[in-house]
Amino acid sequence: MSSAPEKKMWGGRFDRAPDASFWEFQRSWRFDQRLLPFELAVNRAWIGALQAARVLTTDEAARLLAELRRIAERATQEPAWLEQSPAEDVHHFVELHMLEALGALGAKLHTGRSRNELVATSFRLYVRESSAATRRAIAQLASALLAQAEQHLGAPMPGNTHMQHAQPILLSHYLHAHAEGFLRDAGRAATAAASADECPLGSGALAGCVLPIDRMAIARELGFPRVTANSLDATSQRDFALDYLFALVTAAVHLSRFAEDMVLFATPEFGFITLPDEFSTGSSLMPQKKNPDSWELIRGKCGRVNGALISLLTTLKGLPTGYQRDLQEDKEPLFAAHEQVIAMLHIAAGAIAATQFNVARLREAAADPALLATEAADYLVQRGVPFREAHEIVGKVVREAEKRGQSWVTLPLEKLRQFSPAFGTDLASYLTVESALARRRAPGGTAPDTVRAALDDCRQRVAALEAKA
Repeated sequence: MSSAPEKKMWGGRFDRAPDASFWEFQRSWRFDQRLLPFELAVNRAWIGALQAARVLTTDEAARLLAELRRIAERATQEPAWLEQSPAEDVHHFVELHMLEALGALGAKLHTGRSRNELVATSFRLYVRESSAATRRAIAQLASALLAQAEQHLGAPMPGNTHMQHAQPILLSHYLHAHAEGFLRDAGRAATAAASADECPLGSGALAGCVLPIDRMAIARELGFPRVTANSLDATSQRDFALDYLFALVTAAVHLSRFAEDMVLFATPEFGFITLPDEFSTGSSLMPQKKNPDSWELIRGKCGRVNGALISLLTTLKGLPTGYQRDLQEDKEPLFAAHEQVIAMLHIAAGAIAATQFNVARLREAAADPALLATEAADYLVQRGVPFREAHEIVGKVVREAEKRGQSWVTLPLEKLRQFSPAFGTDLASYLTVESALARRRAPGGTAPDTVRAALDDCRQRVAALEAKA
């Protein structure tokens, strides 16, 4: 016995009702009901198009629009009404209630159109709106990073490559680096919104609409700057969804990398930060523990966001031309990835804003003499030694100091001159963290004035992002 409602959007050529288990298997209302606001907007635009094409009278259009308003109001006021609906999908949900309220007039709403174009249009509207929400959340996180960078301008820290101490940098330079990555993610989200910014409505199932509709008028009402160029392509491609998922994936990867740093920085071995109570948890057994669960969960959730992109790519890879029901599988992974990344961005913004940076420990670590080896090589270059030769000389100096069990900066000048007579009495002035930082004045470098200018520029771009999103 089937549990399908009698009034379906199809079924005239069938003798028997769908199998109950198959009906539930193929229903998408459980997850695509979040498209209802966009579906209602698409229906309003279509009513206008049908009226302009003289399929609907002015009175009929007004009655249909009034019923759409009632659906929107009830959906907002009665969430249980949505959950209890037997609808097949979001399009069926609207049609059921239009038929129930208006009878034959409700049946006229679907004139000249297909669910294929409806879902393509509503899904594009969802991606556009979701992209804006993601960009706003990115701006919030970038602003929190910049606030910490501005507060700690001048504080040094060790910069690493291969997880080994490399050169001293400013903490502000480090934080700004992550802000730049997130701003690129915002750019990718904006690109995805632009990719979705074409109106498929009027494409029919694949061959176009038989009615004399004004597709550009429909597009303008829905806020699209243009219409899709090909009806077959319009209803069957999901490039815009892939674009948005890729933007979400790169944001999640950047969040995961930053989270990994925060987990390491909070360990006693690093001691660079103190975890905020508000974004940490404890142990059920060990009373002393403060665990970086906010960052660990951000790092862990990256996996499911990555999986969403792979899921849709795999769904799309073997589809023949034209709409296929496989495309129902495009929405769940994208919805889930969007929600996860929004949550990850909000938690990261709150956690970094509340984090205490241990400046004294950072400064101590930045003072590691190993970080100044490049300064010695640069010193020799300024005295005419070719860089590759200077690099070799300093490497030998460091190796000699290791054999002696001491820091290479403590070797006497006489010993250094055995490796190169270019070493002079002014070498010591080069071998300080402050001078190492100050010499990196080129744009993008870690000199204090350069970083300050970069932070000002980044702050302006964050403000512009907030204004646009």
